[in-house]
Order: sequence, then C-alpha cells, then structure tokens
Amino acid sequence: METLLPIHSPLFLAGSELDELPAWDMIFGNQHPLVLEIGCGIGDFAVTMAARHPDWNYLAIDFYNKGCLKTCRRAERFGLQNIRVVRDEARSFISRCIAKGSLRAVFINCPDPWPKRRQRKRRLVNEAFVATLADYLMPGGDLYFTTDFADYGIDVARMMPRQRQFENVLAPDLWRHDLDQYPRTKYMLKFMAEGSAIHFVHYRRTNDG
Repeated sequence: METLLPIHSPLFLAGSELDELPAWDMIFGNQHPLVLEIGCGIGDFAVTMAARHPDWNYLAIDFYNKGCLKTCRRAERFGLQNIRVVRDEARSFISRCIAKGSLRAVFINCPDPWPKRRQRKRRLVNEAFVATLADYLMPGGDLYFTTDFADYGIDVARMMPRQRQFENVLAPDLWRHDLDQYPRTKYMLKFMAEGSAIHFVHYRRTNDG
C-alpha cells in the first residue's frame, strides 16, 4: 500500500473529503469551464496546459499520492491558481463531483495498458467509459487519449468511431503519432527514447444525443 505523504498545498483536494457536486466556481473563484486530466502523474502536462490556458479551471486527478504531491509542487513553482490536484479514483470522482455537460476537455495520457490479454478488461478506456464521458463533456468538448502501447492505441482508435456522440477530429486518420502543440510528458519522452511510438486519438463531443 502506498504511504500517504501529507500534502499541505492549497491546490490539493482529497476526493474523499469533497462534497457531492462541489461548487467549482467558488473553489476556483470564477466561472471558467472545467477541464479534467485523468492520471496526471508528476504534473508536467497539467502544469503546461494550465499555464497555456488561464481561462480553464484545470482538474488534475491521480490515484497516487506521490504524483499529487509532485503536481502540487510543480504548479506552485509556476504560481498557477487555475489548477486543483485531486487524489481520487477517476470513475468515482466523475460521478460524484462533475456535473453532466460541464467539461470543456478530458485528457487521458498513457494510462496503465494492462498488456496481458487476460488483463485487458481492467483498461480504463473502453466503450462504457467513453459513453460515460460523453455525458459529462459539453457539446464541442474535446477528448484526448494517448498511449505508448500500440495494441491499446489501436483498440481505442478502432472503437471510437462506434461512439455516436463523438466526431473524429483527426479524420480520415483514426490515430496519429504526432499532434502539434501537444505537450510531451516525461513518460512519453522516455517511451519515445526507447523507440515506442505514441498513439494520439482526438475526438470531439457532438451536439447530438
């Protein structure tokens, strides 16, 4: 079990202590749209995106305490006020704490690929989870998925066209190995240095259904 280091940052929120459907406009002090990153790791992507988009209220969520601590420290070094770091499990957090139709974007970068065939049912991104995200994204909201694991990337890329609530921003491509202006995390750079290609998938919530 992970040792929970104390996190005293004003940017940190323990998911277990959050009210159902928190008043995010009061927490952030504005009514900017919410953006969610699932699995923020050490926070390099989250901090880059929050700094790049001061008009976003950025929620960086991770289940691992050490990652949350590092993300808070990184955000504080940059003096960011438009980011909150949440320790929680993604599915539970979304259902309890996010209003439907309120997310401007969702980023999922290199989640655990559960590479063995018998483990694949544990993968986060599947048809059921994408259908759930569709309910929480606003019309026009973006869903980004990246992975260094080719099998996972291809599976998601081939699954997404069946999701009627989404349109493929990269069409006619199902995935790409590069996206302009998309920050590379420490882990992406590590995988790339080892010769792994990153699969980028980008879809947008439609105005229908």
